[in-house]
Amino acid sequence: MGLTNQSTGAAVLGDTLCIEKGENQRVIALAGNPNVGKSTVFNALTGLNQHTGNWPGKTVANAQGACRHKGKDYILVDLPGTYSLLASSVEEEVARDFLCFGCADAAVVVVDATCLERNLNLVLQTLEITQRVVVCLNLMDEAEKKGIQVDLEELSLQLGVPVVATSARSGKGLEELMDQVEAIAFREKKTYRVKVDYGPQLEEAISLLEPAVAKVQDAIDSRWLALRLLDGEEKLLAAAQARLGFDLRGDLEVKKALEEAKKCLGGGDIDREGLIDRITQSLIQRAETISHFSIREEKPGYGPRDRAIDRFLTSKATGIPVMLLLLGVVFYLTIAGANLPSQWLSSLFGWLEGAASAWLLEIGTPAWLHSLLTEGILHTLGWVISVMLPPMAIFFPMFTLLEDSGYLPRIAFNLDRCFKKAGAHGKQALTTCMGFGCNACGVIGCRIIESPRERLIAILTNNFVPCNGRFPTLIAIITMFFAGSGGLHSLWSALLLVGLIILSVFLTLIISKLLSKTVLKGMPSSFVLEMPPYRRPQIGQVIIRSVFDRTLFVLGRAVAVALPAGVIIWLMANLTWGGESLLALCAGFLDPFARLIGLDGVILIAFLLGFPANEIVIPIIIMAYLSTGSLLELGDLAQLHSLLIDHGWTWVTALCTMLFSLMHFPCGTTCWTIRKETGSWKWTAVAFLLPTLTGIAVCFTVATGARLLGLA
Repeated sequence: MGLTNQSTGAAVLGDTLCIEKGENQRVIALAGNPNVGKSTVFNALTGLNQHTGNWPGKTVANAQGACRHKGKDYILVDLPGTYSLLASSVEEEVARDFLCFGCADAAVVVVDATCLERNLNLVLQTLEITQRVVVCLNLMDEAEKKGIQVDLEELSLQLGVPVVATSARSGKGLEELMDQVEAIAFREKKTYRVKVDYGPQLEEAISLLEPAVAKVQDAIDSRWLALRLLDGEEKLLAAAQARLGFDLRGDLEVKKALEEAKKCLGGGDIDREGLIDRITQSLIQRAETISHFSIREEKPGYGPRDRAIDRFLTSKATGIPVMLLLLGVVFYLTIAGANLPSQWLSSLFGWLEGAASAWLLEIGTPAWLHSLLTEGILHTLGWVISVMLPPMAIFFPMFTLLEDSGYLPRIAFNLDRCFKKAGAHGKQALTTCMGFGCNACGVIGCRIIESPRERLIAILTNNFVPCNGRFPTLIAIITMFFAGSGGLHSLWSALLLVGLIILSVFLTLIISKLLSKTVLKGMPSSFVLEMPPYRRPQIGQVIIRSVFDRTLFVLGRAVAVALPAGVIIWLMANLTWGGESLLALCAGFLDPFARLIGLDGVILIAFLLGFPANEIVIPIIIMAYLSTGSLLELGDLAQLHSLLIDHGWTWVTALCTMLFSLMHFPCGTTCWTIRKETGSWKWTAVAFLLPTLTGIAVCFTVATGARLLGLA
């Protein structure tokens, strides 16, 4: 294709909107609705492996990458996916401000060829800001399958800018797209303004105000800026003031013209919501007109397959059961498939630890340092990788397959009513799903929720669903105490694990309801969730993205926090006071309280020391019970089961340990992420205490009930 892929990394833009560029470079803004393949276009042109989701609002931060085409260099800026530039969310505000003030040489607006009319709303709003636009008509392969034909020449004529048909997933049309981008960015091709008619009253108001605006500034389109003065969007006007260096409303001529324009609209304070509705209605009508002249459908009733599938996957009768069945299949394959690779990795790291130990002894390493490096650091590293990597390498690709196929938005649809009844936002269903992989990722994903109140509820409750780091503990306890060891033990383990997942979602809803009725009162807001068409996932990209973007990222985070944890645990296990290790002393101190909630002191100290990484809870328990100075794993679960029974474990202990694993404080990385997302130590403390106190209360109730009934 002639593109040399170079990347600058997925650098998130800072507070400044201007991109540093070389003398001959051009900055290209990439805008579009969510789920139109915008990030796929971005990846294809820059070579970046930014994640491409299949549900609305996935991209919530700007990323930039470099592209070279026919000897010319470009910096592409991937803007957040948004449906409109009439900013009502952070995503819309960021996209609008960059298009206005980001010094872009051209803008590429990516639209979905299968639903062009809805996408034209954003195109028309972008054209009001700048005429240096190329429309990328993406997903043409899907449009052709559905019998949709688009007259590119007519569409270009209606919009006044170049229109290029592409199928970004296969790379088709991207060469021509960059040719048109070059022509626009280097001013080799002229475009012409296509005005949206806002009706006689509003047009008269604009005509009175626009000349005064154009007279005092030429940095921003005067017609568009006149509209923004009329609707009074404060954040935009503040950004315009920073860009222009003066307050536009403070200019006497503009102020006088604005007063006259408002009189045309009824005088006094303008109802901003009513004005926005009128503007939106005019944009929709113009989009309908353009679509009428540009689109022809050979099969008007296209999509019966998708509708039939949706009737099954989203109906009240089958939607939830199918969702639980798919979840069970994912967990079953994860549990059954991870056992053998985990054993291989454990053996490999055992050999590496032995080799490292021999080398350290050979060079005369002091005994304490030898023990710290091998039994503290290397053993912790080996345990975390061998336990975490296999299930993640299975779970994340399957999760990504569901995502790319278009099923995740259906999960949000199925759970929307539940979350709305809990006073939360329907999009919280999506962030909850992300939490199963990593709670820190789920917290970051809460950015897609526009309402600050509902976003905070989603952040505070995300830890109630178990992340990948807690699955090994849950799976091991289920297998040892509840699922048995027969041929169907993996199936029973998966079913019991699904039961725990249902419990965690139920607790998420209950706590969300309590928060929305107390400290975070408010009405749940509605949202429009676009149901994308079902698509065949690209297996190669799924594997690459799930391995590099998710598996290795989460594994790297776990290793980074587990290594210092290994040092701390080794010190506590090897430093003594009065003949007992610090670990044993701390466990003894916590034991009375721990037994009240169905645990013991060792289990509780293991959870506390597992704050950096949930994966090391079981190894710490083994180390403490065996009174050794290093993390240990036993040969199989039967040996571990015998060890736990010998130290007083019953089915009540096992149940309370699983419940506390579900409901306890977030890991260190998640806490730090919550601090960054909320900007508040107070809410971070709430996020820490809320699941912990809930877990203590639930475990105390279960343990006390078992004692009263004589079951413990």
